Amino acid sequence: MNEHTLKFFGEELGQLKAEVARMGGLAEAQVADAIEAIARRDVAIAEDVVGRDRRLDGMQHDIEKKAIRIISLRQPVAQDLRRTVSALKMSSILERTGDYAKNIAKRGLIIADAEPLSALTRSIERMGKLVSGRLKDALDAYTNAELDRAMDVWQNDEEVDEHYNSLFRELLTYMIGDPRMINSCAHLLFVAKNLERIGDYATNIAEIVHYEVTGEEIVGDRPKWSGMSGPAKSEPAEPEL
Repeated sequence: MNEHTLKFFGEELGQLKAEVARMGGLAEAQVADAIEAIARRDVAIAEDVVGRDRRLDGMQHDIEKKAIRIISLRQPVAQDLRRTVSALKMSSILERTGDYAKNIAKRGLIIADAEPLSALTRSIERMGKLVSGRLKDALDAYTNAELDRAMDVWQNDEEVDEHYNSLFRELLTYMIGDPRMINSCAHLLFVAKNLERIGDYATNIAEIVHYEVTGEEIVGDRPKWSGMSGPAKSEPAEPEL
């Protein structure tokens, strides 16, 4: 490539990463608002989250097209190829994160009409804030190519698992104690499962950052909590409402 072409190519990669960062900001807001809808039993916020999901879908499609175009026309290698492939992976993860936020918001619409479960809702909110923080750290690590920050997210994945397992047992106790609460608790359990999945995606983003910066996959399994667990992490989240 000549100097002009190299400069234009660099600008293309920069624009691609900026678009992924913008998509990340929207996905992060979706998750935060979905949690707020649950915590405040706010129907308007929940409906807004559901409606905004289409924007993430469109951004994912645009980023995918641009990344494929760069690969086919520019034939990038080494770090440039990693940056392009990372953008492809990131757009898919962020689109799925938005789907989980939408699912949480849909559950919020149902929960808002049910009897308040303040203690359980506070537990969901605590888990949600932890997951939101992990997602923000992972996205900031991606935007700024901060390897240490990414590895901190990856190494602390078990904190989300601990919250999920604790909440799973708490919900189970409530359902056993009062069968009338089974329906509401089941919806909250699905909310917790979706939050756990979003936590997993934050860890996936951290792995992408490591690959983009170093050119190597992370060796070894993620640190995991060894305590009592709920449903296996390999289970899919519930189908969309």
